[in-house]
Amino acid sequence: MERVILFGGTFDPPHMGHVALLRAAIETVRPDSVLIMPTGTPPHKGGHHADARLRMAMCRCFLPLFDRMVISNDEIARGGKSYTIDTVRRLRARMPGAQFFLPIGSDMLATFRQWRGYRELMQSVTLVVHSRVGTDALALSELASSLSAEGGSLIIAPGEVLVLSSTEIREKMRRGEDVSALVPGTALEIAGQYGLYREAET
Repeated sequence: MERVILFGGTFDPPHMGHVALLRAAIETVRPDSVLIMPTGTPPHKGGHHADARLRMAMCRCFLPLFDRMVISNDEIARGGKSYTIDTVRRLRARMPGAQFFLPIGSDMLATFRQWRGYRELMQSVTLVVHSRVGTDALALSELASSLSAEGGSLIIAPGEVLVLSSTEIREKMRRGEDVSALVPGTALEIAGQYGLYREAET
């Protein structure tokens, strides 16, 4: 059975927190392939600051992490709001023999029951939860156990956790601050080339 990591996000821009999360998932899962999936229209956010073409281009910053990685425009091309459960349904229909792994931060796990179709989702994928070793270990364990009791499959992926915000990074870039320690070089080069995030946020 092919092991596939599905890594989604707005990636507006991709930052080192995303890199750390994906690296931890790859080291834990040892997948056969990785699928990077920039969102179309995120249901919980007010839109994008960089257009889809440039967000996809910035996602090339993930390529050095794994040699069998594809950046997909599936959600972008589909249009409308992007819900993870819809994407997973399409992927399972397309790749019926694959086992899917969905990396998320421990903060996202805390609100996972608010996701659309979360019960079906957690029975369709294995959640790979990234958390510092020993940080909120009891609360995380209790939450993982409660979701497992509903039929979910979870793996804890220890590793370096970088708590970063794309909104704060965009604001720093707007002010002309150095974000080279926060944004991978490939993404930063594209942002600079196209003047992304220089205008005042609306």
